[in-house]
Amino acid sequence: MELRQRVVAHVEAGNTYHSAAARFDVSVKFVNDMVKLKREAGSLAPKRQGNPGIGKLTPHEDWVRAQVATKGEITLDEMAARLLAERGVSVDPSSVWRLFHRLGLTQKKRHPSV
Repeated sequence: MELRQRVVAHVEAGNTYHSAAARFDVSVKFVNDMVKLKREAGSLAPKRQGNPGIGKLTPHEDWVRAQVATKGEITLDEMAARLLAERGVSVDPSSVWRLFHRLGLTQKKRHPSV
């Protein structure tokens, strides 16, 4: 945060982007991005990283919860297959696990045939 502030202050003092980049050992693009961020957002705080919580499975949370409630334990592979067959949503079992974790649900560890 301090570096961002010092870079922008250097430019606001009338120096060029290139001189700020050379002085603080950063790229010209970084200087440009920080000045642009300060101008547009009014702050130099970093933007939020990653997905804001709206994933492919978010609209299906209630359905998934109901499936677990009615079917009992279910494997991640089974739930992924059921999502594809019944809802038309193709997801990896790891995505199903993250949804289960977020919803506080549990699943069978292994498929019965294993």
